[in-house]
Amino acid sequence: MSLSNERIKPIVMPKWGLSMSEGKVTGWLKQPGATVKLGDDLLEVETDKITNVVEAGETGILRRVLGEEGNIYPVKALIAVLSEPDVPDEEIDAFIAGYAAPSGDEDGEGADAGPRYEFVETAAGSIRYARRGEGEPTVLLVHGFGGDLDNWLFTIDALAETATVYALDLPGHGQSAKSLADPSLSGLSRAVLDFMDAVGIGRAHLVGHSMGGAVAMRTALDARDRVGSLSLICSAGLGEEVNRDYIDGFVKASSRRDLKPVLEILFADPGLVSRQMVDDLLKYKRLDGVDGALRALSGALFEGGRQADRLAGELAETGIPILVVWGEKDRVIPAAHAAGLGSAARVEVIPNAGHMVQMEAAGKVNALVKDHIAEAI
Repeated sequence: MSLSNERIKPIVMPKWGLSMSEGKVTGWLKQPGATVKLGDDLLEVETDKITNVVEAGETGILRRVLGEEGNIYPVKALIAVLSEPDVPDEEIDAFIAGYAAPSGDEDGEGADAGPRYEFVETAAGSIRYARRGEGEPTVLLVHGFGGDLDNWLFTIDALAETATVYALDLPGHGQSAKSLADPSLSGLSRAVLDFMDAVGIGRAHLVGHSMGGAVAMRTALDARDRVGSLSLICSAGLGEEVNRDYIDGFVKASSRRDLKPVLEILFADPGLVSRQMVDDLLKYKRLDGVDGALRALSGALFEGGRQADRLAGELAETGIPILVVWGEKDRVIPAAHAAGLGSAARVEVIPNAGHMVQMEAAGKVNALVKDHIAEAI
């Protein structure tokens, strides 16, 4: 690549999660000629999972916008160009004309990269999981109540740039076994440790969202030597309150009309709840065993709109490095719970984000978690 081209930076259709192959440009938030800073919101992209904002990973002047609003582009397609101010138009034109998207083989996503999802047999039954990245450290992502590993679709590849990252479907969720021998936090902690044993993880940095945060905390208390750090995102287990209308509504919803307003509680921007998101969750809820699993979990963990387990006191005594991240507009678990660990944790509350802060403010959350894990090593 010539020196001039090193001053020209492509913006491509991102890949969010393991199954995304294309995305629709729904709107540009910066116009040609604008100065772009790292982390600026550039455009909105709609996938079959969610609509979200693409943040700038580079700085420069937005010289060309190639992705037209309303059009669908494959992952890695060139949709815009940034450059330093003094790069002439002729070099921008030549860069666009000669641009070739990286092949799958160049970034480990080719035919030999293996399946998107894998399954392993454990004492808790069959567990679906995804694995990305190579080398140390090892990170394990644990989703929340009613979720699955795709809740980390904006997280897994970002963390995999510097770690081996696993994300699993907890028992009763996603495509894992639906039976729950023990729906308590201790039972879910055992399932996580069984999974770690089954795939050969000796020690991991745990990142948990909502109920998954409480599961991660319980795992750290049950097996301190196997947890390098905790990153807790809008976590259960740090206070008493939980939105009973959300828990009960999610469990009972059986139609799109019932489920959509429940899911909107998860986000500061309810417009992020797509039709496909609702349909995917309805399909999950109609699987054999799911209704019983969700009712068992809600009864064991959130009966009467109160959390059964509050682990802050025990956890603060362990000395485990802890990061707590919360969306300021969380309507499921109050952001005030972020202070539950006091000085034992670093706390970051992110404005204009709700319970799914790892989706609504993915760039900020990913940077916080990466820095926290790096400091804990």
